[in-house]
Amino acid sequence: MRKFYTVKINKKMGDYILFFTTLSVALIAGLFYAYSCSVNIGLGHLSDRDYLNAMQEINKAILNPWFFASFIGSLVLLPLSAWLQFSAENFIRFYLLLGATIVYLIGVFGVTAFGNVPLNERLANADLEVLSIQAIKDLRIAFEKPWLQCHLIRTLAALITTILTIASCFQYKESI
Repeated sequence: MRKFYTVKINKKMGDYILFFTTLSVALIAGLFYAYSCSVNIGLGHLSDRDYLNAMQEINKAILNPWFFASFIGSLVLLPLSAWLQFSAENFIRFYLLLGATIVYLIGVFGVTAFGNVPLNERLANADLEVLSIQAIKDLRIAFEKPWLQCHLIRTLAALITTILTIASCFQYKESI
């Protein structure tokens, strides 16, 4: 009797963690989507100096607990959710979450860590007040296109992660 009770608690805990996992990855996908269809477009219309200055400020502002809770939270919650769903009854749910974990790890976290962050750091180290007009133009050219390419990859990866995670919510067989 006690073993059955423990299984029910673990299933319920797994469901709660899956809920927060889904919420977390959806928040990241929404953030990246909003950047793609509004922020990046608006910034693209700015002069070189204003664009670089705005990106410096945005890159500072994004480093806050709310962002890290969902960005790093997803990195922790995805494999935890997959692990909690590992069973013969949940093999489809498990594989969807495993796929979501891999896509997030490589396409969102990896691209951010090894693509966007180094570009952000290079920009943060630039003193826009002392750079010439040509140096500012060159910096924007070196920054903007690669940053947007990385951002597109991580946005698509975040969307795929969210789709896989939501799909996993609809894949569950009750054990008899």
